[in-house]
Amino acid sequence: MLRIAMGDRKGRPYAGHLQYFFKEKTMAKVILNKQKRGWWKSAVFYQIYPKSFQDTNGDGIGDLRGVISRLDYLAELGIDGIWMSPVCQSPQVDNGYDISDYRAVDPMFGTMEDMETLIAEAKKRGISIILDLVLNHCSDQHIWFKEAITGKDNPYHDYFIWRDGDGVTPPNDMRATFGGSAWTYVPQLGQWYFHQFAVEQPDLNWDNPMVRRELYSTIRFWVQKGVEGFRLDVIDQIGKDADKGITNNGPRLHEFLRELSREAFQEEGLATVGEAWGADVERAKLYSAPDGSELSMVFQFQHIGLDQQPGKDKWDTRPLPLVQLKEVYRSWQQGLHNVGWNSLFMNNHDLPRIVSRWGNDSEEFRVVSAKMLATMLHGMEGTPYIYQGEELGMTNIKLPIEAYADIEIHNMYNERAAKGYTKEEVMESIWARGRDNARTPMQWNAGENAGFTTGKPWLPVNPNHTGINAEAALSDPDSVFHYYQKLIELRKTLEVFRDGEFTLLLPKDEKIFAYTRDTKKGHLLVVCNFTAETLPYEVPETFRNSRLLIHNYKTTAPGLRPYEAAMLYYEEQF
Repeated sequence: MLRIAMGDRKGRPYAGHLQYFFKEKTMAKVILNKQKRGWWKSAVFYQIYPKSFQDTNGDGIGDLRGVISRLDYLAELGIDGIWMSPVCQSPQVDNGYDISDYRAVDPMFGTMEDMETLIAEAKKRGISIILDLVLNHCSDQHIWFKEAITGKDNPYHDYFIWRDGDGVTPPNDMRATFGGSAWTYVPQLGQWYFHQFAVEQPDLNWDNPMVRRELYSTIRFWVQKGVEGFRLDVIDQIGKDADKGITNNGPRLHEFLRELSREAFQEEGLATVGEAWGADVERAKLYSAPDGSELSMVFQFQHIGLDQQPGKDKWDTRPLPLVQLKEVYRSWQQGLHNVGWNSLFMNNHDLPRIVSRWGNDSEEFRVVSAKMLATMLHGMEGTPYIYQGEELGMTNIKLPIEAYADIEIHNMYNERAAKGYTKEEVMESIWARGRDNARTPMQWNAGENAGFTTGKPWLPVNPNHTGINAEAALSDPDSVFHYYQKLIELRKTLEVFRDGEFTLLLPKDEKIFAYTRDTKKGHLLVVCNFTAETLPYEVPETFRNSRLLIHNYKTTAPGLRPYEAAMLYYEEQF
């Protein structure tokens, strides 16, 4: 793969195995102190979609006891925190992102006692629980909304966004994310309410200070339970101006976030990450300022839309433009260095499996391309998030339309069919981009239902679980799982991963993604081939005698083989 000497800069032999490297290193391993602000800068988080992780009662739906039963697996992987997708009580119109009681666990997942046990058992293993909260909207089954629609004089009426009307013409032409108007009429009130998502998800009125106090109190409730951080769903929408059609980055957004931080995130060491589809680098400097005045970091999505056709939506795909992807990463890596903090992710519950999207999920290249993508991401500055099954190289699934559960998929199918798209065209888009690609059950073993449940799974299991599963991965030292394990250990061992300055190499190359990370002492080179071709490549002179930290092929060879990736490292001798 790379023309390098298999030894360190003094010529001592080095086989490229982490065990050798860690044994020889004299630098003390970074010890996380979760009572200290910024511990999450050296952490790796793992996202669990509870409905699809592990079922213990045979109802086909994952539960909290299932998560508890798999904590040792996660501890072996080496992660520091679990981001739990919503487990609060919900009618499940949008898979839990429609909360009907912020202080109750949905019975489908278990009880509050189960949640308390999960928090305690995770802490025993050095794992923090990061809870997913939806502060922009709630369910129409929440007591607040039930009260709100009883009359305009009800104190809860102003918890939501209302506009008078005749029931024929909405207040404006804003569209909901899941399709249709963003306004729904309530005849008995003679008013429309605003919902950026489903009809059943009315937006909360953050201009009302009582709403804010209720939400801050909810956050403190969970902190007292032992939760050590929060992922905040579509948090950049809380400052909206619905009359002007402004949802993201509204005029009061940062005012609200600073108040949220002061009033609710008072505990030292809380990790907070906001989902911010409208974020750019400059806004992210405010979100993630080192003074902690707003959030620890945000999920930004500038890289996510690059492989869709310009001017169209996510269902219209194109090949990934690597040059643009590299420039996006460069701008965020350099733009937030020392003035903010990045989150690092390629997968989540809303996105298709990355190995099927940017990699190659064929039998020949799935493993090496999954490792390549992991190498690319985990070498950067920021906090990595691993989505369940990513560490196994889980792939997209192809289902008939009736087998999907996601409201977005069905709304898109109906809208595109009405516009004249063929069924084949629509299904190809769903197979490529549908959110249920990420939500198929976790693949634990090759047995029935992949070991996820003894009942009928709520969403079909991917048939390839017979070859792609945790049991097989744990027994194979060359698996994607063990590769992620090594990457996580590297990030906790070398300071360059946390503090190194990013420099993009070969910015115009359409096939190779290469960059360096540099501190005064340590220097890291990351090289990734994004194609199924063998490419010519020469390691920069300064890295010719570097240590090979990690490599997704078992041997080295000239050039870069298909989806080949490696990290090289050396330290200055003072």
